[in-house]
Amino acid sequence: MKYDRLLSASIAVSLFCASLCPTTYTNTAQAASYTSPTPTKGRAYYEERGDIVWEVPTHRKLIALTFDDGPDGRNTPAILDLLKEYDAKATFFVVGSRVEKLPHLVKREREEGHEVGNHTFLHSSFQYISRNKALSELDQAQASIVQATGAGTHLFRPPGGSYTDSLVKLSKEKGLKIILWSWHQDTLDWRKPGVHRIANKVLRNVRNGDIVLMHDYVYKSTQTVEALKIILPELKKRGFTFVTVSELLANRKTPEGLIEVNK
Repeated sequence: MKYDRLLSASIAVSLFCASLCPTTYTNTAQAASYTSPTPTKGRAYYEERGDIVWEVPTHRKLIALTFDDGPDGRNTPAILDLLKEYDAKATFFVVGSRVEKLPHLVKREREEGHEVGNHTFLHSSFQYISRNKALSELDQAQASIVQATGAGTHLFRPPGGSYTDSLVKLSKEKGLKIILWSWHQDTLDWRKPGVHRIANKVLRNVRNGDIVLMHDYVYKSTQTVEALKIILPELKKRGFTFVTVSELLANRKTPEGLIEVNK
């Protein structure tokens, strides 16, 4: 009896405290639009289905250099000059609002044989975002690319590499393939770690089929440009060919167990 009275009192106190401390309000409509994938839907789940690309298995010595957040009036032309010097092709994931300011640079990227990808219009995070906002980010960026170059793109890289199951589905609806990067090839150049740190990250870890993450827009930094002056000649000497992401995908060695569901 004494135990029952103590238990009843405890429950009453808990209910009273709960009434004083209500649960924090959540916008359920927005939360339902884009929620993080369940633990069972990690890289292997999406990679096996071809929904997201991190790198491309291939026997050939191919590598895809990718540059995010541009175009930039200083770094982008310098990078394009270096790529031309070493007969290298790359993929530029552009931010639509910057494309509108510097459309001639994106046009030059296409004219010189490089690939252009969608990196949203305002570089908004896609981790928690409404469907309408996500659509706007994708569509406005796509429109800016079409305006600058005369054609759209079928590649998309979400800012920060954030993805959800809902984003994967939306990308498919828009005819976009999500392209991330090899985990061992994140140069972190946006942190301005130093020219040799950027170069060494690439050179010490390089493998066939890598997708390298760099940025052609980093505020008040030319470290990426200087690092390329080391990376390009060294990898060329090692026999690597620099290709666009689409060219890399065309050279995929089909791994066992690949589930072909994203055509």
